[in-house]
Amino acid sequence: MNPFDYERATSVAGVVETLVADPHAHILAGGTNLVDLMKAGVERPRRLVDITRLPGLGTIDELPDGGLRVGALVLNNDLAADARVRERYPLLAEALLAAASPQLRNRATTAGNMLQRTRCSWFYDPSTPCNKRQPGSGCSAIGGGYNRYHAILGWSEHCIAVNASDMAVAMAALDAVVVTVGPDGERRISFVDFHTLPGEHPERDHVLARGEVITAVELPAAAAGRRARYVKVRDRASYAFAVVSVAAEVELDGESADGGTVRSARIALGGVAHKPWRAAEAERVLAGAPATRAVFEQAADAALADARPGGDNAFKIPLMRRTLVRALVDLTTDPTAPRA
Repeated sequence: MNPFDYERATSVAGVVETLVADPHAHILAGGTNLVDLMKAGVERPRRLVDITRLPGLGTIDELPDGGLRVGALVLNNDLAADARVRERYPLLAEALLAAASPQLRNRATTAGNMLQRTRCSWFYDPSTPCNKRQPGSGCSAIGGGYNRYHAILGWSEHCIAVNASDMAVAMAALDAVVVTVGPDGERRISFVDFHTLPGEHPERDHVLARGEVITAVELPAAAAGRRARYVKVRDRASYAFAVVSVAAEVELDGESADGGTVRSARIALGGVAHKPWRAAEAERVLAGAPATRAVFEQAADAALADARPGGDNAFKIPLMRRTLVRALVDLTTDPTAPRA
C-alpha cells in the first residue's frame, strides 16, 4: 500500500473544502470497497478524510410527507433492521440483506454502498488494459476476455462492467432522492440519474462534482398496499454479486385468481448494466394491464428489447427474462408477498 495522509473530518463544510483543494483526497467511511482497491494498487489516494464521526449523518429520520431520510453514514445492517424500513420499504430491506456478508454490512454505509466502484475482475488487475482504471488503455473484457458477469444493457465499446450494489437497485425502484452538499450548496438528485452509463467516460460512475458530498438519501412516502420483492440470482447462496437481480413493486386493482389488474409498477434490474437499470418500458406495459403471465412476459420482452451480449454473458438475457417474470408472478399471486 502506498503512503497517504489521514485526517478526521469535523464538519461537512470542511470535507467539501478539502476535496476541492486536494484532487488526490478521498473520503473514508466504512472502507469496504476503497481499502480493497488501495491494497490492489488500483486506488492511490494521497489523503484520506475520515467522515465516520461527523454528526447528523448516522440517523434515519421521518419526513413530513411520511417518507424517511436516511443519513449517509447509516450502516447497511442498521438500515435493513429498522422497523420503519421493514414495514414501509420491505423491498429495500430484502435487497440489503441479500448483499455481501453480515460482517461487511456492519461496516458498509449507505453513501459508501452507492459510491462503490462499478467494476469487474479486469479492473482489479493493474497489469491489464482497463478504460475505467486508465482511460484510453482499452477494455480487456470486450473482444475475447472473460466477461460472464458483464453488462447486457447500456454498455459501450469502452466498458462492459456492471454495478454491484443490491441496495442501489432497490433505491432506484423506490424513486429515492440523493441529497448532497458541495461548493455550490445543497443539491437533490433523482436516484435513477445518480449513476452513469459508461459512454465515452467509463472512469465516471456517478454525477457527483468534485467536492460534492452525499449527506442523505430520501425515500418517498410508501403507498399503502403495494407488493414488493427483491429477487437475486447468484452463483452461490451468500457473499456473491448478482448475476441478475430484480427489484419490483406493484400496486393492484382488485384481487382475483389471476392477480387482478396492475394499477402501477416500479421495476429496477441489477447485474445487467453499469448502473441500476430502471425498466421503464416494462412499467409502461404493466400499467393498467391484467396481472397475467402473458402480460409479464410482454413486460420482460420490453425491458430487454435493447439487450445485447458482450460475449460469454449471452445467457443473462433469457435468465433476466425468467427472473423478472418470476418476480411479477410471485408478487401478484402470493398472498404472503411483503406489502408496504
